[in-house]
Amino acid sequence: MKEQFDAGKHYAEVLIDGKIYTLGGAEEEHYLQRVASYISEKISQMKRQEGFSRQSQEYQAVMVELNIADDYFKASEQARASQKRCDEMEKESYSLKHELVTTQLKLETAQHQLEEALKKLKEAEEELLKVKALQTAEAHAGGSRSGSGRKG
Repeated sequence: MKEQFDAGKHYAEVLIDGKIYTLGGAEEEHYLQRVASYISEKISQMKRQEGFSRQSQEYQAVMVELNIADDYFKASEQARASQKRCDEMEKESYSLKHELVTTQLKLETAQHQLEEALKKLKEAEEELLKVKALQTAEAHAGGSRSGSGRKG
């Protein structure tokens, strides 16, 4: 049963270790229920430990708190490690993007040079064909002059 007493503050009745509590906070009821469920599960885990229930209430509370703190520190360390991996991946991604841009520029330069080389090759082939055509024409012209100028 969720009620809203203050603007922006949400309240929820939750069940923790068999007892009903009213929690209030800026978070939505679903979140408050998840938090309560987590606490309740931690208490249940501890109660399943042999001899736990024979300890004083104060000892039990401290043990639950220690287990929750342990989970928190492990999750914090995992988050730091994940953030570090994320940062490293971002750096690698930036480096790869930079390398890609550099390679694309080199490729464009190489393509331009290839186009220029092909253009020069085509011009050279056309010039060669003209030279061969001239040589062939001169050879025919020279051969017909020598053949008609002979006496036999």
